[in-house]
Amino acid sequence: MSNQIKKTIVLSGHNTSIALEKEFWLQLKRIASKGNLKLDDLIQKIDKKDRKGSLASEIRVYILKSIENDRKDTPNKL
Repeated sequence: MSNQIKKTIVLSGHNTSIALEKEFWLQLKRIASKGNLKLDDLIQKIDKKDRKGSLASEIRVYILKSIENDRKDTPNKL
């Protein structure tokens, strides 16, 4: 049994299925909300970048980079 959740979205007029782990879907929704974007619009934005692998892999990398950028923008509170 896989812990991935598969969702189907429309990219460039075609149905595309993407399988990501629940945690990645949650982070992707957070990023979309923060940017005032629909989830499908954010995925389309990621898809239009010059990607080097699968869309699911590119989404995971995008999420990690977004988290890194958020950490850089937030001062450490000790």
